[in-house]
Amino acid sequence: MENYWDKIELTALLIDAGLVILIWMVQLIVYPSFLFFNKDRLFLWHKKYTHSIAIIVIPLMTSQLAFAFLALFYKSLSFSLPYFSIVLFLWIFTFWGFAPLHFKISEEKIIQNTLQLLVNRNWLRTLLWSLLFIFHLFFF
Repeated sequence: MENYWDKIELTALLIDAGLVILIWMVQLIVYPSFLFFNKDRLFLWHKKYTHSIAIIVIPLMTSQLAFAFLALFYKSLSFSLPYFSIVLFLWIFTFWGFAPLHFKISEEKIIQNTLQLLVNRNWLRTLLWSLLFIFHLFFF
């Protein structure tokens, strides 16, 4: 079982690394670029972007949550519980804090503040996913 768990853990670490790279790209490139689009172009681009990014994000986040849940049973709670808590918070924050903003853009109900809020709010996710990866790398 130990060898099997090591493979799961390595896969989970790679998933965490993928999410860190992805969130930094979104934070530094994608979300700020929304501020430079005119409204018509933004609506067209956003529709394509959300569909495309979902193909990448949903499997990564789902896999990360599954690992975090499994770790509660196979790893020390002193490490797995904080990891699981952060992953769960990221899920809640993503779906309650970001999905509504993206829905506003998709429904063409945006104002400049909505776009700036997307950029500003995402710094918390960027920080948490970065810390989660570092935590996983050094403490799991």
